[in-house]
Amino acid sequence: MKKFLLATLSLMIFLTGCGLNKPKEPQQDTLDKIKSRGKIIVGVKYDSKPFGFLDENNQIQGFDVDVAREIAKYILGDPNAVEFKQVTASNRIFMLTSDAVDVVIATMTINPKRLEVVDFSQPYYIAGQAIMIPKNSPIRGIKDLNNRKVIIVLGSTSEKNIRMMAPEALIQGFRTYNDAFSALKADRGDAMTTDDSILYGFAGSDSSYKILPDRYTKEPYGIAIKKSPETETLRMTIDEALYQMQHNGTLNRIKHKWVK
Repeated sequence: MKKFLLATLSLMIFLTGCGLNKPKEPQQDTLDKIKSRGKIIVGVKYDSKPFGFLDENNQIQGFDVDVAREIAKYILGDPNAVEFKQVTASNRIFMLTSDAVDVVIATMTINPKRLEVVDFSQPYYIAGQAIMIPKNSPIRGIKDLNNRKVIIVLGSTSEKNIRMMAPEALIQGFRTYNDAFSALKADRGDAMTTDDSILYGFAGSDSSYKILPDRYTKEPYGIAIKKSPETETLRMTIDEALYQMQHNGTLNRIKHKWVK
């Protein structure tokens, strides 16, 4: 019996060792996966006019949407070979790292903290943090935000910036930009701050608000890609597409179409 138990134990150790040493199957290259699928899945915002928003026909439109279509055209030869999924400032990295989307094109600023968890393309747009206020407001600059209620969107770089530049501001956080602007209109805050590219859409649709002239940061927007060896070819291909779009005037045409 003792010999039988020893033999059984040895067999279990051998089988366990074989399992541990079994080579992992190589992951499929993400670019190849996109080409095999016949479409690229892109995370965009649905509440950030003019970069990503739903029009009166409930169709997704905007600067980021047009960039996504150009990327699809470059990779797959068809600007319509793209599936859009909604992301927010707070969930877009999770959507990317969980493989719910292939890339995120959603007014996403390239910064060192994000580069620790995701990769980025080269910048395709440079925004700047601004302040939007009611037209009759006495606020004239960022220092005037101290001891006032300032509306931000959670998970955005604007939240961190405003805490540094106006440390006594009373931060009011919301999950989406539409919620944030609705709060401003309901007098739940004295000002709203985020990238000027997003504020343009709100101020353009409601003449009772204005954007102050100063810009407090430079926010380079990049296309976010999962940090993985399997995505390296995709990242390089997207950079090639953006380089071509920059030099043939496509990015400028998209900018002039959406950012007035």
